[in-house]
Amino acid sequence: MRTAAIIPARYHSTRFKGKPLADICGRPMVWWVYQQVKKCMAIDEVLVATDNEEIMETCRLYDINCMMTSKNHRTSTERLYEVSRKILADIYVCVNGDEPLIEPEIIEQIVPKDEETFFAANLMSVIQKPSEVVDETNIKVVTDTDGYALFFSRSPIPHPKSSIRFEYYKHLGVLAYSRQALEFFATTPKGEIEKIEDINELRFVEHGKKLKMIPVRASSLSVDTPKDLDYVRAVIKERLQKGEWKF
Repeated sequence: MRTAAIIPARYHSTRFKGKPLADICGRPMVWWVYQQVKKCMAIDEVLVATDNEEIMETCRLYDINCMMTSKNHRTSTERLYEVSRKILADIYVCVNGDEPLIEPEIIEQIVPKDEETFFAANLMSVIQKPSEVVDETNIKVVTDTDGYALFFSRSPIPHPKSSIRFEYYKHLGVLAYSRQALEFFATTPKGEIEKIEDINELRFVEHGKKLKMIPVRASSLSVDTPKDLDYVRAVIKERLQKGEWKF
């Protein structure tokens, strides 16, 4: 089974323009994500999918495998689908370009052991900080007893009316799809809830498709704001000084 990892890198982010090129310890953020994904033993090919010439040129400068994709994609999953029509693989793993702290061992957990015709999965982790629960950039998720997504929301879910003995989970920017799952996403219109919440994964939930949620222990943080970037810079600097990360 062949697995390709795609790193969507869009320049004109609504919250943080030029985010993939943000400097972290002398390297652009997309470089750090690419290096982490390359370490994953379950991945056969890694490439950045962008819609911007500056990002493309930066990838060439740092010898990063990169592909130019359409500027018209509204979601990273649509960009992934375009790549899937050009790069042959059984599973396409999406690692968002704003996840420079992602660990290769974490990525490996989303790759299925057996080939499935329709496969869609997303990593999730327990929220550690109370502030992240109410932060709308952190997408919360609840699952059924078999670990499949019931609902995603930018609001805290579930609501603690009768008990506080539970943990909040947030989805991580690491997803995996079979070719058929990507085809479904690309050819299925947004549902009403997806339009309201602005969460891609709800397309599967609203249309009755199973989306496996895989719990992992992760300290990763998606960089959505300059404040997040400052935190990530400090973490990477510390890891480099301690020799925990070597490139």
